[in-house]
Amino acid sequence: MKILRIKGNKWFRFGIWALLYLLWVVWFGNWWFLLGLAVVFDIFITRKVKWAFWKKHYKPGEKRNSWLEWLDAIIFALVVSTFIKSFFFEAYMIPTSSMERTLMTGDYLFVSKLSYGPKVSQTPLSFPLVHNVLPVTGGESYLTWIQNPYRRLKGFSKVNRDDIVVFNFPHGDTVLKQIPTEDYYTHARIHGREQTIRMYGPVVVRPDDKKDNYVKRCVAIAGDTLSIINGKVHVNGVPQKDYPGIQNTFTVITSGAPVNARIMENMGLNPEELYFDASLPGYTSFPLNEKESNEISALGNVVEVRQNIDVYPPDFPDFKLMLFPFTDSLSYRWTRDNFGPLWIPAQGATVTLTLGNLPLYRRIITAYEGNELEVKEGVIHINGQPANSYTFKMDYYFMLGDNRHNSLDSRYWGFVPESHVVGSPAVIWFSKNQYKAFPRSIRWKRIFKFV
Repeated sequence: MKILRIKGNKWFRFGIWALLYLLWVVWFGNWWFLLGLAVVFDIFITRKVKWAFWKKHYKPGEKRNSWLEWLDAIIFALVVSTFIKSFFFEAYMIPTSSMERTLMTGDYLFVSKLSYGPKVSQTPLSFPLVHNVLPVTGGESYLTWIQNPYRRLKGFSKVNRDDIVVFNFPHGDTVLKQIPTEDYYTHARIHGREQTIRMYGPVVVRPDDKKDNYVKRCVAIAGDTLSIINGKVHVNGVPQKDYPGIQNTFTVITSGAPVNARIMENMGLNPEELYFDASLPGYTSFPLNEKESNEISALGNVVEVRQNIDVYPPDFPDFKLMLFPFTDSLSYRWTRDNFGPLWIPAQGATVTLTLGNLPLYRRIITAYEGNELEVKEGVIHINGQPANSYTFKMDYYFMLGDNRHNSLDSRYWGFVPESHVVGSPAVIWFSKNQYKAFPRSIRWKRIFKFV
């Protein structure tokens, strides 16, 4: 009973909430919020202001208003869930197969923002619990009247090599309304800006924190040198660890019959996504990891298994307009399977700028770090001044999808700035297979699986 009396004491409750609030202010790093302690004091001690003005205090025996109680519950849920989404966890659904089979299409995740520290909202005037598009109207869910500079709170760690990372899509600052999931810049390079907007526009310009969220594996961090050699990632000369979910595509030739669908399902593949070409006979794009390629080779009806590797020159002429750094210079004769070597920019590092390496750093200098850049008579100018070097203000990362031949990643849009990092997947709380009917569509083994 004594413990209950202590817990019910207004000064005890004020002390607990004041301490929690003070710890949040220290973490948030804005001392103006210390003024909020006066609100906490009034809520528990003086009670001069009715902060929850919508709540009604009932007299004994008075009938309760169910609408006001529902309103109170909804407001409380919105406040708590918005606070959790802003600083701790955010829900996210895997929409594509770029991380298959590490993360499956239809996986529903909780993304931890504590891993690398939550970003302070750059666009605070936003509809609660919605990322960038309103669910009914399809309009933008935020107002850009207030824009805060990038700032990140303390987290448990920094982004490490081979982490799975959720981040804002670097090319997502300009979005085509008719095809919002496709890369505006790729279409503009291939078709021209005016033709692209005429076919798929209008365009919407989004701030950094309202760009779409992507999830990939960070294969190289700031200061690393990355190379992809015949489909195998090397960082600083060392081959990447063979994670089970990393896969490439293979050409699988059979004696005439398709591979048994049960075998595909046991490997975690969707037979509906694999096209059997009877004229081959076999599959021209069979996703496998190294271990599975040996298992498929051992099947009785399989004649040959060979990895698909893109070499230079590419098979189609627009390739140089799709692959970073989007130039046909002799220095960048790269493909998705033979890429680099490429140094990843690091905060405080200085590079010598030339017309040859400018395509690598142009978007960093302009879009991510806010400078004006132009080339006049062969001379590079930054903010109106001639420049033969540049010092980076942020760390950058190189992200790849584990499903290497079905992933739009850093090979296609370059570096991911530190300011775009959102968090890391923590747990899969639900998963469903879009190709199967309920209840067979539920992947029970993936529910509450830690990533």
